[in-house]
Amino acid sequence: MILPRFLTSAAKAASEDTETHGLSIFGDLAMPADFGHFPYVNPDAPKGGEIALQVSATGGNQNFTTFNTLNIYILKGDGAAGMGAIFDSLMAGSGDEPDSLYGLVARAVRVSADKNTYRFLLRKEAKFHDGSPLTARDVAFSLNILKTKGHPSIRQPLRDLDAAEAEADDIVMVRLKPHHSREAVLIVAGQPIFSAAYYAKHPFDETTLEPPLGSGAYKVGRFDTGHFITFDRVPEYWGKDLPVNIGQGNFDRIRFEYFGDRKVAFEAFKAGVFTFREEFTSAVWATGYDFAAVKDGRIIRATLPDESPMGTQGWFLNIRRDKFKDVRIRQAVGLAFDFEWTNANIMYGVYARTTSYFQNSPMAAQGGPSPDELALLEPYRGELDPSVFGDVYVPPVSDGAGQDRELLQRASKLFAEAGCKRSGTQLTLPDGKPFEIEFLDFDNALEPHTAPFIKNLKLLGIEARYRVVDAAQYKRRLDDFDYDIVTSRFGFGLTPGEGMRGTFGSEAANMPGSRNISGIASKAVDALIEKALVADSREQLTDICRALDRILRSGHYWVPMWNKPNHLVAYWDLFSRPGRSPRYETGVVSTWWYDEDKAKRIHFAGR
Repeated sequence: MILPRFLTSAAKAASEDTETHGLSIFGDLAMPADFGHFPYVNPDAPKGGEIALQVSATGGNQNFTTFNTLNIYILKGDGAAGMGAIFDSLMAGSGDEPDSLYGLVARAVRVSADKNTYRFLLRKEAKFHDGSPLTARDVAFSLNILKTKGHPSIRQPLRDLDAAEAEADDIVMVRLKPHHSREAVLIVAGQPIFSAAYYAKHPFDETTLEPPLGSGAYKVGRFDTGHFITFDRVPEYWGKDLPVNIGQGNFDRIRFEYFGDRKVAFEAFKAGVFTFREEFTSAVWATGYDFAAVKDGRIIRATLPDESPMGTQGWFLNIRRDKFKDVRIRQAVGLAFDFEWTNANIMYGVYARTTSYFQNSPMAAQGGPSPDELALLEPYRGELDPSVFGDVYVPPVSDGAGQDRELLQRASKLFAEAGCKRSGTQLTLPDGKPFEIEFLDFDNALEPHTAPFIKNLKLLGIEARYRVVDAAQYKRRLDDFDYDIVTSRFGFGLTPGEGMRGTFGSEAANMPGSRNISGIASKAVDALIEKALVADSREQLTDICRALDRILRSGHYWVPMWNKPNHLVAYWDLFSRPGRSPRYETGVVSTWWYDEDKAKRIHFAGR
């Protein structure tokens, strides 16, 4: 029998494929193919109970203080917290590894010799919550619709996806574009899988309060729009006994509570309205936990380690606005912030100053550029500020008085060099308009920290103010880049990659809803990001990121804030946890469990 040519070609290609149980950016998988569970879980953890949390992290269209849609994968609306828990993905990550994935819906993956084509072999037992099978058609549908109609923060990372097709019910073929980023397949394998049949009857690109059909360990439970949302564990979850899931998803219910005011939220925690809290306000951590439930041990305070880079937090200047086009003006604005005074007088000295876009990681630049960094920077010397080729910029240390005269004089000189003029108490921009700055936020938690900053700006002749708007308006203005300065925090982990394109890349600078808050658009930055995306070793990636850090820090696109290398948490003594945490996350929701004996001992009544 002679096979058709296309079948013999396909068979030959398949024979050259490499089959693997996991994927990693640099190929260094820690877990063997026959691993039973991750080393940081308790495989015998009991199921039951509830954990209730305040929203402490967001992504996509999510909002810290409210929600009005259960669709978190589009730009429209304010998405509810926790919705990712109802969807499975092809593969799942390990909290001990920064860039590895292991089989979830996919039992294995076949990788072509050129690493452009990946065939994910699906588990035939995978199914949605309504009992319908989860097939390759659903995977292909999900990837294609996310690439065309998903939130910008999803669409852009999927740019290297060339095709996703179902070759059989249990085989989905993913083809990446030539010269794709090294993490492109991990991004694909981590996307949520939707039911194609469900979305044949429901528009994907619209907001909705109808719980969507998922296949994950949880499904949407009770919710009150803008106030709380619960997720109920699915006892018959098809994937509960997979190695990537054993010892995880232990709570019967996960509940997220929304608050518009941090003080109100703290009082609610004290009253047991929610049971786990991460503390982000140093003054509250230092002085607020002196109430009865802490003193008698019903509430536990703990410091959880985290080996992840601490991320980047700061005030980001919108350089799309003419007032911030000149780098000297941006640098002068930054000199008005006295971190040393703020840390000592407002934050009880518990923080360190952030200086790098890759804070507390090997990618942070230090001192002068190495020969390898210089080789990366040299082709762009004509575009770059000369300071890039000297010692990397580090914010100066103030005298701690709150109004360091020397630093304010330096700021005044920079303003003058940029063409600003002082007339009495008012500073005018080069175009003659009064220099005004609005700090925009959705709550007033940072107002005490911003007030002395504003005071110094006013001493320099700038009419600065702090404005709080409701969460929905804040999101709209952020999506539309309608602000002077906003606060943001982000991180790239130990293997920076595609996220940098969405945060610093020129294409994202004018993409509504993107993470490029400052509007950075630089050919040199774009070029280095592209190099980073295809780096074939950690050493090479480190040099590229250090060179990129030098360029970004010389641009003074932000006024860096502060950081600490751990998580300060408080929780009602209702939970038990494994012997250790994952290296790169807290593991609270995923690996802790409800302890009935502890709950009885403290007579927890809750809300």
